[in-house]
Amino acid sequence: MALSRRATPRRYLMCSPRHFEVTYSINPWMDPGKPVDTPLAVAQWEQLRDLYRSLGHTVEELAPVPGLPDMVFAANGATVVDGRVLGARFAHRERVDEAAAHLDWYRAHGFAHVREPVHVNEGEGDFAVTASYVLAGRGFRASPLSHGEAQEFFGRPVIGLELVDPRHYHLDTALAVLDDSADEVMYYPPAFSPGSREVLRRLFPDALTAGAEDAAAFGLNAVSDGLRVVLPQAAAGLFGPLRERGFEPVGVDLSELLKGGGSVKCCTQELREPRDLRELRL
Repeated sequence: MALSRRATPRRYLMCSPRHFEVTYSINPWMDPGKPVDTPLAVAQWEQLRDLYRSLGHTVEELAPVPGLPDMVFAANGATVVDGRVLGARFAHRERVDEAAAHLDWYRAHGFAHVREPVHVNEGEGDFAVTASYVLAGRGFRASPLSHGEAQEFFGRPVIGLELVDPRHYHLDTALAVLDDSADEVMYYPPAFSPGSREVLRRLFPDALTAGAEDAAAFGLNAVSDGLRVVLPQAAAGLFGPLRERGFEPVGVDLSELLKGGGSVKCCTQELREPRDLRELRL
């Protein structure tokens, strides 16, 4: 029987793909030989932004910088927990300059606790926040040393998870948090090492697991407000299982941005306030 679900208003940070293009390849999805339709990417992104607002969420916008085409993937720029901001340190030189643009935005918008990291992490690309844990991916981008840095900064248990499939180079391509008040997730098991799969089974025995087709459609690159789950419309195999669990899947088309190796979650940085402030807004 489906559970009773409740949506909670969220605050997101997004960055327009006005300068989006694929001129280099730093993941298996990027092919500089494949043409990119930037106006279409902008239109698809605007539909996602407007959808969030129509669902009652607040969307802040980070100004895109010419020459940094991957800034549209705003989730990579930081991780925000209880109003504390751990910035990013990118693994590839093509994205290094994005980090400062993100930190400048947070400092200019009243975030008092902002840390420039020592170790490589790519924000919510490899950090996923549940009620009890910060799940932390490693294997392709983030340094394992970033896990300890995040635990000390956020004061929350950080659980390391080894990624083994290069198509799922970030944790947010292989796992999504469905309900951050109840430690509920969905994930694609083959993206993880055997030991990490066992950890996930122990921590989340009732998790929804995705198949290969939906994972390849970036169905795990999803954003949930506790009721509505926004995900690529091509991940059709996840819609029924989500409904059975009481969620309302909302499909969107971000096919142009997939050419850069990203989708819904990659475009969406959650600005998590301290819980007491968030509850005042409900």
